[in-house]
Amino acid sequence: MNRQRVAEQLLVDEGLRLKPYRCTAGKLTIGVGRNLEDRGITEAEAFMLLDNDIADYWGKLAAARPWVLAAPEHVQEALLNMAFNLGVNGLLGFKETLALMKTEQYSAAASAMLASKWARQVGKRAERLARQVREGVF
Repeated sequence: MNRQRVAEQLLVDEGLRLKPYRCTAGKLTIGVGRNLEDRGITEAEAFMLLDNDIADYWGKLAAARPWVLAAPEHVQEALLNMAFNLGVNGLLGFKETLALMKTEQYSAAASAMLASKWARQVGKRAERLARQVREGVF
């Protein structure tokens, strides 16, 4: 079997869709005919997507706020976690928190994080990330 030829045929027959859609049978589908409802994704695929998302969010965050490249690792990771949850544009709305982090006022930044609507929505996640920013613990 020539896998490449089959792949090329499937691309013609199924198409390539990078966002979820409903196929003709009404199933949630993505990619080249991947039926997400019946098949889902594998653990390896989930971790590949996660790795790609981390790289993507980090690149966008670093481009938007280059100072994060010099921030301590615990702050970088907290910001990346928040960007993953909120999107980079959503995180950029945390103007006071980011300004405090940029000037290395981590305790005040953690307090600002906890005073947000986001913290009320995500609860323990916000508490953990604020502690990480304030104390440098993971």
